[in-house]
Amino acid sequence: MEFIGNKSLWITILTGTFTGMVLTIQSYFALKTFSSESIVGGMVAVSMTRELGPVLTALMVNARAGSAIAAELGTMRVTEQIDALQSLAVNPVQYLVTPRILAGLVMLPSLTMVANFTGILGSYLVGVLLLGVDSGIFLSKIESFVELRDIWGSLIKAAIFGVVLTHVGCYKGYFTENGAEGVGRATTEAVSFSAVFILFSDYIFTSFWQR
Repeated sequence: MEFIGNKSLWITILTGTFTGMVLTIQSYFALKTFSSESIVGGMVAVSMTRELGPVLTALMVNARAGSAIAAELGTMRVTEQIDALQSLAVNPVQYLVTPRILAGLVMLPSLTMVANFTGILGSYLVGVLLLGVDSGIFLSKIESFVELRDIWGSLIKAAIFGVVLTHVGCYKGYFTENGAEGVGRATTEAVSFSAVFILFSDYIFTSFWQR
């Protein structure tokens, strides 16, 4: 949990903040064409909560922690450390895999909440202080646009993504073959496959949740 969650905190904060800032600038000038720039706060908040917060957090954690999990377990496999655990009657799946999957399940929703908050905060700073949107209107639009269902959906998505990226990383690392070359290949495949599975599961979940 410390490795996946705490050590991914700063990259999550930076990702959420700058995503909210950029989205606000893009949305503001698009909405200004229709004299609707006052709703920029609500639109960015909904976008961050429903989609960008959990997805971008999962992709960043996957790049940082998912790759490390695959490399670590892959190295343990090719150096026969996993075989040593089995010879000592220690279940390597229970000892090495389960804690990582549970950590992903718990920490990804926590990081997603941070990303959502910092994204909305970055949007507020740009929208109110830089672009001149009224502060009261900005906050009221967030309150009226974002529903409790959106927050729950964001957290459930993040939990699914956490299980996906840790499961793929553990699987690729655990079944690594062919020495150092195999470790590199397993790490690359873990990151790319996890990213695809995250986006695919995002589509599946969203298609059912929004009905």
